[in-house]
Amino acid sequence: MKVAVMLLNFGEPEHPDEEEVVPFLERIFLMNGELEGRLGHDKAVARAHELAVARAPGLIEEYREIGGSPLHRQAEEQAVALDAELTRRGLDARCYVGMQFTEPFIHDAVARARADGCDTVIGLPVYPLCGTSTTVMSLGMLADAMQQAGWEAPRLEISGWHRHPAYTALRADGIRRILEQSGESFDNGCRLVFSAHGIPLKYLREGNRYDAYVEESCRAIADAVGVDDYVVGFQNHTNRPIEWTSPDIDEVIENIDAESVVVFPVSFMHEQSETLAELDHELREVAERRGLRFHRVPVPHDDARFIGVLADLVQSRLGLERTITLGPCTCRPDAATHCTNHVLRN
Repeated sequence: MKVAVMLLNFGEPEHPDEEEVVPFLERIFLMNGELEGRLGHDKAVARAHELAVARAPGLIEEYREIGGSPLHRQAEEQAVALDAELTRRGLDARCYVGMQFTEPFIHDAVARARADGCDTVIGLPVYPLCGTSTTVMSLGMLADAMQQAGWEAPRLEISGWHRHPAYTALRADGIRRILEQSGESFDNGCRLVFSAHGIPLKYLREGNRYDAYVEESCRAIADAVGVDDYVVGFQNHTNRPIEWTSPDIDEVIENIDAESVVVFPVSFMHEQSETLAELDHELREVAERRGLRFHRVPVPHDDARFIGVLADLVQSRLGLERTITLGPCTCRPDAATHCTNHVLRN
């Protein structure tokens, strides 16, 4: 058995150029077009272009502020590291990066894996928390790409995996490190603030449990640090006239009772515009206008322990060493899809 591990992610343009950013946004808005109702193909394409052109200048400015998105580079580095770790554990596996909205696309990864002679496919979205337009959609895109290519290799999928205990411990260590470096204390005017990527309420009403996963993961990480008092806010992208999760992270910081904040990005395993621009620049400005000291926990994208978490997931999904328990996924009810979230904690 030669296994292809597909590390699936959203993707971001590497350069702050209109030629890259507008098509990237058009793909996103078109894929999520039904958020505004069924428009028909031509109208949906036109609406996606309209939204992309309106959003592009602000996003381009964000990319310029951060020197371009590092997401692609970090994703490739994760694939190399996971490839080495799986080899060390005795698996015949190759790792491929497949992006939803930028190159290399998921269908590109499928073509490469097939050409390399892989005979089993594992889809592993690098999103800790299972959301509709991220985890669920990326796995659906993988299944579609394999079908369109006529590749009938066995397909195994891993959706939400934030319950892995080593993942929780790793993220808790990031908070402790910030406290040590800054000299802040949660017993002395400092508040822990979790910032989660927002999601349209339509997806929650349709049955996705992303909001529950956010709360569960935040609670587990805070418990590991020994913190009872924390706040959760959402980074919402309100490009369309639809309802999003609340409270908005800016409102949380505007109203928080604290002298300083430690902000923890709970939805991401890469540094990208949502962390480097929206948090490090924009949210920091909101905090500092209020006189708050601002600290942000880095994403441990290159930590060897995180690569170990991914390797554990692959092994468990293959039915080898069951480091963790995976079960049928509720958010994506496909026989191929297993996750750690099949039963929510009370």
